[in-house]
Amino acid sequence: MKTIFTLIIAFSILPLYSQSVQKENSVFSVLSGPYMGQKPPGIVPELFAPGIVSDEMSNRDIAISPTGDEIYFSVSTPYFGFTTIIFTKQINGIWTEPEVAAFASDPRYKYVEPAFSRDGKKLFFASNMPKDGTVSPGDHDIWVVDRINNGWGKPYNLGTPVNTPGGEYFPSLTKNGTLYFTRNEPGESISNIYRSRLVNENYSLPEKLPEQINCGEDRYNAYISSDESFMVVPAQGVEKGVDGAFYYIVFKKEDGTWHSPLNMGPLINSKPGKGWSLSISPDGKYIFFMASKKSTNMILPETLSMDFLRETYLKPENGNSDIYWVDAKILETIVPKQK
Repeated sequence: MKTIFTLIIAFSILPLYSQSVQKENSVFSVLSGPYMGQKPPGIVPELFAPGIVSDEMSNRDIAISPTGDEIYFSVSTPYFGFTTIIFTKQINGIWTEPEVAAFASDPRYKYVEPAFSRDGKKLFFASNMPKDGTVSPGDHDIWVVDRINNGWGKPYNLGTPVNTPGGEYFPSLTKNGTLYFTRNEPGESISNIYRSRLVNENYSLPEKLPEQINCGEDRYNAYISSDESFMVVPAQGVEKGVDGAFYYIVFKKEDGTWHSPLNMGPLINSKPGKGWSLSISPDGKYIFFMASKKSTNMILPETLSMDFLRETYLKPENGNSDIYWVDAKILETIVPKQK
């Protein structure tokens, strides 16, 4: 009797479950066009793909293929218990449901900060996968996967002289292959930005960049423009009275040296100052950046309830980091280019 009753309940629930799955999957069956079919923003930043890319988890580090048909981004559970790289791509013009990248699926390790080479044939990222043949997590290094047909090969460590016994993070590449990245020296918590030029398919000894780039008290994940005309450096302690990590843009002078860093303004930077991941789309049209913001359009209930609390938590802008995008023309309004 118990078995029969259980089967009756199961079959009665199954259609509802099926409808739920179909409803969820139907979202992705209609996502087509550039940037997952999202309406482009103006010069006021907006959440990118709310509920799809920017959801209740911590989201950051977006990387878009040069052809615009693949998107990779980082996702973390609380306290970085699990950190991995998620991807979605267009197949027959339709965007797939985001899923964990195959090269970033081992739960023992952390995977973060994907970045395409400018030709799209390589994907760089940071990970604490071991490089010595053991299974224990190591220090963070820069890793690479090579394009093989429509997928990726086995990840490999970029090796010396880029990687060291310290930590290397946030690869960012120019159109000629020069690699910019963040490094923590062994035993130190402060980060600095380095540059390694690609010479005969090998990376040269990295050089630490000058104080205009390595500004403030600490630096994080610097993005380099394709033509190396400017960098965006998330940093803290650059300005007195400004707490937390904010985005600063640094333009290159004609003689190859750098101007002083400029605060990117209140539309990009927001309190509590938790910005440490920015990039620009391959077509140069949009700026993507990570920020932790509280929703400003929430409708308050008459009284708090568990349903309201759960619903609020399972949305973006719940205190975790989200990915925002904005028209790159904002650069013309907030930071006039220096000569």
